[in-house]
Amino acid sequence: MTNPLPSDSSPPDAALLAGVFQSLSEGVLIAAPDFGPAGFRIEHVNDALCQISGYTATELIGQGHAKLHVERSDVKAQRHWHSATEQPETHSDEGFLHTKAGKAVFVAWTFSWLADEHGRRAHVIITYRDMTANRRLQDALVHSQRLDAVGRLAGGVAHDFNNLLSVINGYCEILHQTVGENEKAQREIQEIHQAGHQASALVRQLLAFGRRQALDPRVISPNRLVRENTDILSRLLGDERSFELSLAEEVGNIRVDPTQMQQVLLNLVINARDATPAGGRIIVTTENRTVAPALNRRITDMQPGNYVVLTVNDNGCGMDEATQTVLFEPFFTTKEAGVGTGLGLALVYGIVRQSGGHIFVRSKQGVGTTFEIFLPRSEEDASPAIGSLAPLPVTRGRETLLIVEADHVVRKMIAGIFTADGYDVMDAPSAATAIVGVKHRQTTVHLIIADHTESSGEMERMIKTLHENHRGLRVLCTPNRDDASALPWLSGSHQSILPKPFALSTLLQDVRKLLDIDDQP
Repeated sequence: MTNPLPSDSSPPDAALLAGVFQSLSEGVLIAAPDFGPAGFRIEHVNDALCQISGYTATELIGQGHAKLHVERSDVKAQRHWHSATEQPETHSDEGFLHTKAGKAVFVAWTFSWLADEHGRRAHVIITYRDMTANRRLQDALVHSQRLDAVGRLAGGVAHDFNNLLSVINGYCEILHQTVGENEKAQREIQEIHQAGHQASALVRQLLAFGRRQALDPRVISPNRLVRENTDILSRLLGDERSFELSLAEEVGNIRVDPTQMQQVLLNLVINARDATPAGGRIIVTTENRTVAPALNRRITDMQPGNYVVLTVNDNGCGMDEATQTVLFEPFFTTKEAGVGTGLGLALVYGIVRQSGGHIFVRSKQGVGTTFEIFLPRSEEDASPAIGSLAPLPVTRGRETLLIVEADHVVRKMIAGIFTADGYDVMDAPSAATAIVGVKHRQTTVHLIIADHTESSGEMERMIKTLHENHRGLRVLCTPNRDDASALPWLSGSHQSILPKPFALSTLLQDVRKLLDIDDQP
């Protein structure tokens, strides 16, 4: 049995109980036990409920509690609350509380009975907890999981497509050498090759969205990254828009793939340009920012620490909330059909997340949009600028190569190009078949070109087995993703990685470089 409600005739501690009632952080109403068309008639409310609902106590007392939930004509809701009266003790649920301003606030509520001294139902107590922040975090988590699921799907499709592109682009290189002076054939082959490279770029975008794109992280200055791309950004924007830089002088370094981060910057600026009319303004800024434990609640997996923030801001048309929720999903675009692929911001999302960062968007229609990229600050010195290297000449060889590739067409293409270059070539579709073939041939294998579609364990066991009988064995792995964490056993000067899709000229050069490395005593 519970205590009676405080009133003027209550015991001396009534003021204390009333103070406790008003100080509760959860909204509470106390109502008469009889359920009518408008719900339970409200008798008492505390300050917290007034804050949540926007109503004053005077506006609520005497009204049916359904005023806080739904229109009185909502038969389904009436049945829901009426069923609560049949519960023996306490009943909890979640739903929406409708405020005086017409806003729906997501709440968790608990319905319970208050008995009198005879044990009869004297009052109804309903407590409300504002779950808006929790709902926002839950929605963010579900949205993140949805993006990750779509990313894994996109990555899987991209990996299969890579093998097709390896064949198309590879045979284009072979045909280009065999058609001689036939200009028409040369042009047609060039068109095929150009289309293949465009498809490769699309695959890289899909892999980046799935956070499985091959990255080459380096420690760089974000200010240098922005300044080195100022000319191309200015050309993209033209003279009709103002382009401004606001780069902090003491901004920290970041560890990212410079090429991929350039794509992030270009995509964000291009989106800002398309959203901004003539005479608009686009600003790129950099700054240091520290995220404290109490300030990292905007996203659940963002760790406290020191970050560098790269911001792209425009004063364009802005976006509504519905658009912002699907902004980073692949193939979503607000542009006309045929104008955009819908992969630009999905690419940005994938690269930023794979680089250990987070991206946030703030936008208001008619005001503009701000993208903020948080990247962990690196305490290392920046790497020197990357220079271009002249391609090495392809060198013929007579060594024995073992090609382990699951895809038959890719395997035969690679075998053919090395056979034509003078190498003794063996090929196999799997690690187990390769071991049997080598034992049968009883020849020394100098280098393995190994696909990585099999499990890392199978490939590792094959290489260890061959290492025992083939001194100085070299290994070139050709995975669909350049992920060192997936290949922890692949290290050392005699082992290397060349992710698909690759140019045959690059494959020939990399094999020759590995074979030419001197063995250490």
